[in-house]
Amino acid sequence: MRRRSVLAALLAGPAALTAGGRANAEASTAAVKKKGVSAWKFNGVTAAMSDAKVGWFYTWASGKQQIQPPAGVEFVPMIWGPGSVTDAELDQAKSQGTILLGFNEPDMAGQANMTVAKALELWPRLQSTGMRLGAPAVAYGGDVAGGWLDRFMKGAADRNYKVDFIPLHWYGADFDATRATEQLRGYLQATHNRYNKPIWLTEYALIDFSTGTPRYPTPAQQAAFVKKSTAMLEGLSFVQRYAWFTLSADRGGTGLYNGATPNQIGTAYRAAG
Repeated sequence: MRRRSVLAALLAGPAALTAGGRANAEASTAAVKKKGVSAWKFNGVTAAMSDAKVGWFYTWASGKQQIQPPAGVEFVPMIWGPGSVTDAELDQAKSQGTILLGFNEPDMAGQANMTVAKALELWPRLQSTGMRLGAPAVAYGGDVAGGWLDRFMKGAADRNYKVDFIPLHWYGADFDATRATEQLRGYLQATHNRYNKPIWLTEYALIDFSTGTPRYPTPAQQAAFVKKSTAMLEGLSFVQRYAWFTLSADRGGTGLYNGATPNQIGTAYRAAG
């Protein structure tokens, strides 16, 4: 989600990468650490990112949003929604990275809020960047036959559109670290089985949204889940990257750092990977 508050949750034909360009993008993905993070600008963000030992980050935008990342930490741009499909945004994405994340939670009214037809209509513009390209990241149901992502992927295949990997979001309402990790693993495996594409887990944490007001585990429970889930993610060959929600601890009960200082959850994430 393009979250500034968790409480808010949260016509050309297809352009192909050259063989060399695709090889370079895939080599770059293989070389970068799996572990990443979503981030917005806050005091201490660069130091926090360095301390967290992540290999990459994103900002829900085509640019870095004034974040100066540490040396060696890759930025991955995103085209957030239909209003972001402009020459300026696409050019910025191309200038900032080699991999592009597609639309953010198009299946959610409070997020990109797009029909499958609209996403398919705009997809050639994203392809035109020549970047390695991730599918729209649905909020839920990525493994469901006839769901938003399933209909998009079938439409993309029918049109011979390019989708290189599947970004997913997952929030668990079971605060037992072992059970939650197994539930997450099952979702990732089922989605991979359906599309036979690499998976990027671009948002995840433990938050129970079932009552309409987010409910969080204790820091110790969240940290235990970080430890178990990251070990699982590192061991799944089809998961190319993952990113915790989120770097800053100034909102909600999932953030990792208070300024440049890790909290209990941040300390667990720093040790991962």
